[in-house]
Formats: sequence, structure tokens, C-alpha cells
Amino acid sequence: MHDFENKLAHSLDHLEDSKVKQAMLYSLCAPAKRLRPQLLYGVLKAYGANESQGDRCAIAIEMIHTYSLIHDDLPCMDNDDLRRGQKTCHKQFDEATALLAGDALLSEAFGYVASATYQNSINNDLASEFVKAIGANGMILGQMIDLLSENVKTDLDTISKIDLLKTGCLFSLALVCGCLIANKKGDIEVWRNIGYKAGLAFQIQDDCLDVISSEEKLGKSISDEKNQKSTFVSELGFEKAQKLYLQYFDEIENDLKKCNIHSEPILKIFQMIKNRDH
Repeated sequence: MHDFENKLAHSLDHLEDSKVKQAMLYSLCAPAKRLRPQLLYGVLKAYGANESQGDRCAIAIEMIHTYSLIHDDLPCMDNDDLRRGQKTCHKQFDEATALLAGDALLSEAFGYVASATYQNSINNDLASEFVKAIGANGMILGQMIDLLSENVKTDLDTISKIDLLKTGCLFSLALVCGCLIANKKGDIEVWRNIGYKAGLAFQIQDDCLDVISSEEKLGKSISDEKNQKSTFVSELGFEKAQKLYLQYFDEIENDLKKCNIHSEPILKIFQMIKNRDH
């Protein structure tokens, strides 16, 4: 992705050196698949737009994703020890530093979006999409419902809502940002729905991988069972859950035909997600 890792590593160079900055970089630059930036760049390529136009939004989305992981792992949330193959931020540093690192990454993300040199109307639309995706009606709401679902029998509608809000919203954000930057506003709702389906499929995959894989291979703690959370696998069984996530990917391929794009770049990314083993 045109040297995305290097750009990410230098994205906090303007900050004063501190323990918080160290914690931010520790989690932000940990080895990861960078799926959300890949999706944003994939949309730009599909429209024939310059990928570098998406850099600031891609970095902002990765900052937000990282902040959400740092906070998810805290003792007051999922209380996990392992993330991206290394100690979670609060285990490497301490709980207060991890909390502040997450807060700071969220703040920096909005700074990156605000300073992007798009047309004013595009900047405004991007900011609005960020708030919708990660705010109290989006990712935050999903996390709250998830916490309330611990040690409680949860139905499939609730599990789907959690996954759509916690994961689907950020997938949708990446795709919608690519669409806006490419100046193809008419296709936004198609990309938004594709993102929701991708998020659901991704989380169902995670539920399946939690059953057949290991913490070492996944690079993170397998905590749903520990926290007694209902999942697609626990409710549907492994085979039906696997069939459902494959169905979502089939629907995504059909939905892509609704946009006037060169679909190969974005299809490759979805195929990679579909076939992942960790």
C-alpha cells in the first residue's frame, strides 16, 4: 500500500516525546493486516483515483481502530493480555497510560481528517461519517451492548447488532471514505451496506477461528468463552456459521456490480479476507 507502514510510523512525529506517545506507537505500529486502510485504498483504485489521496483518512481510520483495540483490552472491558501477537498496551505499560494512549489516538485521528486537503464539502462529509461510525450510535454503542451481553444468553439479532456496530461501522467508514474522496457520492449507500456485510462476515469468521485456531496463531486472546459471550458459533453451530459468512461474501460480490468500477482491486481484498486463517 505505497509505503503505508512507514507513513503510519511517522504519523506521530509532531508529538512531544512522552510515555503516552510510546504507548501510542507501540500499539499503532504492531504487526497487523491493515484491512481497513486496504479497503479504502481498494475503493480508490477501483475508481481509478490516486491512492495517495486517501493517506490521511487511512491513517486516521487505523488510529481509531487501534484506539478501540487498546480500550477493548482494558481490565474494565475484555481484560485481555495479548493483541496483534504482543502484550496488550496496558500490560506493556499500565492501565492509565493505555487509557490515555487510546484517547490520544482518537483525538489525533480527527486532526488528520480535519487537515486533509480535500474540497470543503468532502472534508465536512468525511467528518460526519467518522462521527456516525465511531460515536454513541456506532462503534461505542456496539461496545456497550457487548459488555451488557456478558454472562447473559443473547439472541442472534443482538449478536448481529453488536458485530455490525463494533466492526461493520468501521469497515463501512473505510469504504465510504474512499467513495467520497473519489467524488462518487452517489455510490455511498452501496459501499456502506457492503461494509456492514463485510463486518458481519468478518466477525462470524472470528467466531469460527476461535474454535479451530489458537491464541498463538490469531495473535490475540480468545476471550469470548472466558467472558461467557454468545457468538454465531454458539448459537448456530460451526457449520451453519461458516455457511453464513460465505453467503455474506457472495452478496458482497453481487453488490459490487452495482457500482461502475474496475472491481478487481477491491475483490482481491475481499477474497483475502474471506480466505484468512487468523
